[in-house]
Amino acid sequence: MNKDPYQRPLVAEIKQAFGQDLPFLHVITGPRQSGKTTAASQAAATWKGETVFAAADAPLPPGPEWIHSQWANALSRCSAGRGVLLVLDEVQKVRGWSEVVKLLWDKEQREHKGIKVLLLGSSTLLMQKGLSDSLTGRFITHRCNHWGFAEMRRAFGWDLDEWVFFGGYPGAARLKGDEASWRGYVTDSLIDTVLSRDILQLATVAKPALLRHLFGLAVSHPAEIFSYNKMLGQLQDAGNTTTLAHYLRLLETAFLISGLDSYRSGRGRKRAGSPKLVFWNNALVTAYLGSGFKQTRQDLPWWGRLVENAAGAHLLNGLDRLTYQIHYWRDRNDEVDFVVRSPRKTWAVEVKSGRDRPGRGLAAFLRDNPKAHPFIVGHSGLPLEDFFLTDPATIFD
Repeated sequence: MNKDPYQRPLVAEIKQAFGQDLPFLHVITGPRQSGKTTAASQAAATWKGETVFAAADAPLPPGPEWIHSQWANALSRCSAGRGVLLVLDEVQKVRGWSEVVKLLWDKEQREHKGIKVLLLGSSTLLMQKGLSDSLTGRFITHRCNHWGFAEMRRAFGWDLDEWVFFGGYPGAARLKGDEASWRGYVTDSLIDTVLSRDILQLATVAKPALLRHLFGLAVSHPAEIFSYNKMLGQLQDAGNTTTLAHYLRLLETAFLISGLDSYRSGRGRKRAGSPKLVFWNNALVTAYLGSGFKQTRQDLPWWGRLVENAAGAHLLNGLDRLTYQIHYWRDRNDEVDFVVRSPRKTWAVEVKSGRDRPGRGLAAFLRDNPKAHPFIVGHSGLPLEDFFLTDPATIFD
């Protein structure tokens, strides 16, 4: 038995935050099965006082009395000089959670009973809405992203090809040798749960079947620019492009798919046009489609698409969206895979998973944007393995 289980860098970040006597709630956000609960448990294990851990992950969302009950339990365990750590998992599913937490937290700041609070949630949309509506100035956010190649290699010894195909779900890693079981775990425990439960709890979805069909259509087009009009032509009862754009945004809030906007120099994000579909975790694509690892690896054009999607996911998971904007660029037949933009710099990123190819798109982009910096991943540039092992925030600095 492993006596020293792998700990994500997030754990050290939380422990350091706990050691500081600051009047803030601590919030962990991230996708399902990314290790939020494990990280919270590992951090809580070093807490010197008592811990109260409760999860609101039930088929029917609990009411605000659930938070009152857990808070009262924590208060009953407080003693002089020894605080209590209260961990509330999937708190965004509690009706009116932010108002209740605000009420109880403000009371704690007046009375100083000794409660430290850690909140976990898998919906960025609901968490951020509650935090901004009621808890402004009262919290510190800790991001728990999908596992990248570096972490899957350290924790499970995977090579790059394995990570590109099997993705970054640590709970599914032990099933890698049984692809049917691995596929069932990802589709049933992750994809189906998010589509049929999580998203429907975080927003009003008039056409749940359309949401599911949109996901099913998108998995065949990872790292592809896919117009809303083409989607409308392949989906029944799709309504209009506004509905599809809204549903794609919901899939993004659940850390499944992002529809990247095209880049326009000096104009910020482009709201209209064709999105480039990037899945936050390659397992969402490969498990859903069902082809085996060996067969997928031998299909070089499709494998190149998966590598490009993995590169986009690496950027989405590793770059702070408040600081960085991630786009693609296309002008007629010229295209750049990704454009990374910070307040100070712009990078044109080209991903080459196989043999070298003419860089027409990159050259055309640089002619139109002479201050931009070219960045090649793969052949003739930074090796793929080195790129995926490096925190993108240190590359695009």
